[in-house]
Amino acid sequence: MTTVARFLTRRRGDQRGRRSRLSATDVLTYAYLAAGVLVMFGPVAWLVLSSFKTPANLIEFPPTLLPLAQETVVVPGYAQPLPLYDVVLEDGTTARLAQVRRVGLMAQMVDPAAPDEIIQVHIDQRSAVRHVRLAVENYTQSFTRFNFARYLRNSVVVTVGATLITLVINSMAAFALSKYRFRGRNVVFLIIISTLMIPISVILVPVYLVINQVGWVNNLWGVIIPGAATPTGVFLLRQYMLTIPDELLDSGRIDGASEWRLYWQIVLPLAAPALAVLAIFSVMWRWNDFLWPLIVLTRSEFFTLQVGLNAFQGELQVQWHFVLAMTVLTLLPITLVFSFLQRFITTGIASTGVKG
Repeated sequence: MTTVARFLTRRRGDQRGRRSRLSATDVLTYAYLAAGVLVMFGPVAWLVLSSFKTPANLIEFPPTLLPLAQETVVVPGYAQPLPLYDVVLEDGTTARLAQVRRVGLMAQMVDPAAPDEIIQVHIDQRSAVRHVRLAVENYTQSFTRFNFARYLRNSVVVTVGATLITLVINSMAAFALSKYRFRGRNVVFLIIISTLMIPISVILVPVYLVINQVGWVNNLWGVIIPGAATPTGVFLLRQYMLTIPDELLDSGRIDGASEWRLYWQIVLPLAAPALAVLAIFSVMWRWNDFLWPLIVLTRSEFFTLQVGLNAFQGELQVQWHFVLAMTVLTLLPITLVFSFLQRFITTGIASTGVKG
């Protein structure tokens, strides 16, 4: 911890044993980094903390960062625990009283130590006594109201299946476009890249009609197959495979290796960093996809997690505490995948496009 603190507070000149004064550049750098951390991780922290708030705490204004709950006290003569308030009395002193009921702008309150006397207090003269409390029931109750296990299984099947198919199809296309020389190769590649300019909304209806004719509506294959081949993946893998020397393939052909063996045993292992990057992107795309599964899947037993979260959105009321809790749980798998594979991103992207 001391080493980390020393690194974060290091200034120019420290390497030679002389400490320079904090310059304007250092201040701007730390301010920029702090702002970046706040912008990137602030919403995530707010989401996680809000997932532990009660429904009443979520609709408070002004909102609070921490999940707070009002303290209660058991008062003799009352069946339910009463909420506690700090009240400013007429003589200027402060007392902690329990509220029995509220009538308009006046609250009837009692001293927990002497509950026989009712004290009339204006609501502006009191402030709620609250403490930090994690509403863990948001998560536990969600499992009874939300078929999380089934939706998680569907999301895992869609994500893993689509990612594997994407890696195979895109790598085969990239292998052909990078290692074979044939007439029209660059034209085919440009046509594939040009599909990036087509908005997804333009092809939704035609793709749905095809899926409907095939019989894949309310079928996980209808979610997996349409997005299996991606122009981004073909571009990424092709540019990386161009950096692999052709002499390796020529040596394999001389030794009698088939084209499939060259692809499987030489090209794919060497393209592992680019494949890892594409795998990360594909997992993020498939796991967070909402629009297409919402269109194809209408039966709840086939819902993915993103579509299943819609179950908490009623016509008149949205159960935000459950939605936030389930959203946090849906973020955990993608976070773990990214944390394990993120070291390949820099290597894979940096090595892409070195050879044109």
